[in-house]
Amino acid sequence: MDHFEIRNGELFCEEVPLAEIAAAVGTPAYVYSTATMLRHAEVLKSSLGGLGDPLIAYAVKANPNPAVLATLAQAGLGADVVSGGEIQRARAAGIPADRIVFSGVGKTAEEMRLALAEGVYQFNLESMAEAETLSAIATSRGLTAPVGFRVNPDVSAGTHAKITTGIAESKFGIAIGEAPAAYAHIANLPGLSAQGVAVHIGSQLTDLAPLEQAFVRVGDLLSDLRSQGLELRVADLGGGLGVPYNPDLPAPPGPQEYGEMVRRVTRDWKERLVFEPGRLIVGNAGVLLSRVVRIKPGAVHPFLIVDAAMNDLIRPALYDAWHQIDGVRPTGDRWIANVVGPVCESGDTFATARVMDRMVEGDLLVFRTAGAYAAAMSSTYNSRPLTPEVLVNGDRWCVVRPRVDVIDICPADQPPWMNVP
Repeated sequence: MDHFEIRNGELFCEEVPLAEIAAAVGTPAYVYSTATMLRHAEVLKSSLGGLGDPLIAYAVKANPNPAVLATLAQAGLGADVVSGGEIQRARAAGIPADRIVFSGVGKTAEEMRLALAEGVYQFNLESMAEAETLSAIATSRGLTAPVGFRVNPDVSAGTHAKITTGIAESKFGIAIGEAPAAYAHIANLPGLSAQGVAVHIGSQLTDLAPLEQAFVRVGDLLSDLRSQGLELRVADLGGGLGVPYNPDLPAPPGPQEYGEMVRRVTRDWKERLVFEPGRLIVGNAGVLLSRVVRIKPGAVHPFLIVDAAMNDLIRPALYDAWHQIDGVRPTGDRWIANVVGPVCESGDTFATARVMDRMVEGDLLVFRTAGAYAAAMSSTYNSRPLTPEVLVNGDRWCVVRPRVDVIDICPADQPPWMNVP
């Protein structure tokens, strides 16, 4: 459920008409619902009942807007981060360091120093080389880093290839069969304290079977490590649970089904569980608000040219992702159209032969389920301004990222060397 609803023929976000935001801020613009984010966080917490004291570490990469992070921090969520910048954003938003898990395949020495200084809850190691680098840095500072290896269970997530992370050929983690030797090795490295294990097989999963298979393999690994005398305290089960994008397709399993599966698989585990939801919390909490620039005849179907583009929402171009497209003031009349943006790429296409609300030049529309991996991946390609973001809370709203014009990013002044004769 989300809080974007038609009232008296007009689409609202909570108590605010989207047309009001478009008139004040312009388009394109992202709009987020506070109530939706909070509801999703509470539903997930409830679904994980009976699992002790799990750490729900929101995946910052999904939507790192400071206002979004602050909202989720106030709801008691921690953070899963993959860069030094995400650590800084999470801390600035009020997320305690002891609720931050540092993941990521390419942690630099500088980022490790930052995470050590902040005192993060756990480093999810991706390789032996990373472990040795972290050992040297922690030792040089007289600190001990709490660590766990991210293991690769070689399980296909059944999702898009570009967001599958748990197969043998993936760049992420170490092979689960190599984990016992890896833990034995780091036991002899100073400055490291092996406290956990982590797994994450992909994003936008629509079937629980691959997750259950991966978790069972992690459980077997924990048993093997215990038999070798290593008692771990943390099991990070990652994230990846999918959200509904296309209402014509079966809905992915919900948090309640997920929680039941986790309780069944982990009933004999002693470790504290960590979860890394991202899309599940913010995906349906956001829309991309856009306006029709013009209608252009097509060979088969008309082209609906909108002022949003692939630089604002790259998921369709990158993943062939499907976003529902609705009119802000729908008339009930439907047609078939191609929805495209103004960027000079054929890939700047949001939908082809889409059955949707009929629209004319100047009409407002929204791309739904745009709260995750949308604004976070936006750019200024074609020298287009960076899309603003708006947060709605009840009948109040505010701009939480202003529209950033390219001239503000790249000053027009010539560099000094251009003036050298």
